[in-house]
Amino acid sequence: MTQPPKRRTRGGGRAGAQDRRGSAVIEQMPWNPPVNIDRPTEPLSPEGVEAIHDGAMRILEEIGIEFLNPEALEILRKAGCTINGENVRMGRDFVMEWVGKAPSEFTLTPRNEKKKITVGGNNLLFGNVSSPPNYWDMSIGKKVPGTREMCRNLLKLTQYFNCIHFAGGYPVEPVDVHASVRHLDVLFDKLTLTDKVMHAYSLGAERVEDVMEMVRIAGGLTHDEFDASPRMYTNINSTSPLKHDFPMMDGWMRLARRGQGLVVTPFTLAGAMAPVTMSGAVAQSLAEGLCAIVLAQIINPGCPVAIGTFTSNVDMKSGAPAFGTPEYMRATQMTGQLARYYGLPMRSSGVCAANVPDGQAMWETSNSLWASVQSGTNMVYHAAGWLEGGLIASPEKFIMDCEVLQQIQRYMQPEICATGPDEIALDAIKSVGNAGHFFGIQHTQDRYTTAFYQPFLSDWKNYEGWEAAGGIWTAERAHHMFKEIITSFEEPEMDIAIRDELADFVARRKAEGGAPTDF
Repeated sequence: MTQPPKRRTRGGGRAGAQDRRGSAVIEQMPWNPPVNIDRPTEPLSPEGVEAIHDGAMRILEEIGIEFLNPEALEILRKAGCTINGENVRMGRDFVMEWVGKAPSEFTLTPRNEKKKITVGGNNLLFGNVSSPPNYWDMSIGKKVPGTREMCRNLLKLTQYFNCIHFAGGYPVEPVDVHASVRHLDVLFDKLTLTDKVMHAYSLGAERVEDVMEMVRIAGGLTHDEFDASPRMYTNINSTSPLKHDFPMMDGWMRLARRGQGLVVTPFTLAGAMAPVTMSGAVAQSLAEGLCAIVLAQIINPGCPVAIGTFTSNVDMKSGAPAFGTPEYMRATQMTGQLARYYGLPMRSSGVCAANVPDGQAMWETSNSLWASVQSGTNMVYHAAGWLEGGLIASPEKFIMDCEVLQQIQRYMQPEICATGPDEIALDAIKSVGNAGHFFGIQHTQDRYTTAFYQPFLSDWKNYEGWEAAGGIWTAERAHHMFKEIITSFEEPEMDIAIRDELADFVARRKAEGGAPTDF
């Protein structure tokens, strides 16, 4: 194959060179996606796993799922499913045969191959907040519609923090950009401001095809090279209860044909769109997810898929969604057991119902994040920046969450649990004996800089020291840090010719009208 001419590159600064990024504002942990070294929490007995599996299979066999996409219906009809109008039923042996063709893990390779991630196994990956229509930060002090500038700033945080491993959907919807061309502007921003794995919304043929082409261009890939391995992914949600809509199925099938990453995440809120009992909600969620995985495998056997969970509960007083609840945590752990039963990678979320980055926001998000860890989740969506049940994105919350994510990453480092002679440290204990302390001995001096987690946001001063330093609360510290990061941010490196090709593609597609809308 003829080698392409070497292209000129534009320089990256702190955000462009991974070993330098972050040095101007904070000292953060390096890029190193964690591996979950813990045994998963498994609330279900083997009989419980079989009961939920049987429930999911009976939903698929006896009740069926509505597919509102004629092409999907025809594919499933030809494969042997029972079709009645838009209702699809499929037998459990059929389901298990096709699900069995899906890989237990797969790799996603972005334009910067050093940011390659593996989905599955014991790998634990964190993504940014995705899709809120509104924004809140401390300088504004109220909930406002998202703009492109706000979206760009949250993308800069996505790039800046090493504990964020993939770029999800729009971190806030830029509603100041018309929906017909919004995907073009945001993907251009995402591909130039970040070099991490990209996401495409499955919302119509034009959006999906445009995103795939832009990711291909940004990677400097031929069409064959793009199709040869997963370079990006989509996430779809079923329309619970028991439906898959037209546009999401359309995008799902397009990416399946080209071997790109696929994540299906039913949004089953117990008491509203699913039974009030968590086992019933999990069974329904699994049925809605597995039938989409079957479709993908029929189209392209072995294509990379993951099953997601968004099973939580509603507030039975108001009907509002609740997140980070005990029920949410158990549903996530239960889904993890079933994902392992099916041999599928799993996605869950770091979410809360709080309206501002306060104590409620952090304990609910921490509950959801630790449930993800306990469940054996591989991809954690919305791990940083989510508020108001997904209606608000906040940069302060993003930074506060990243402190928790770094702590989880440190928690998973095996050296904490190491038990060699240096770690048991009998010589050190003997040298101190029954008096004195360990501060000054050589064993401590050799290790003190790396022995323990060092926060970038938490304040460990006593009250008097904190008060003397201005008495700044956590969210305020995060706000100041946000402003510093944005001010000092420099884009990651990109070939100038590739950037120009991306800009030309965006201009051409805008001239053609972008994606059709009804307004």
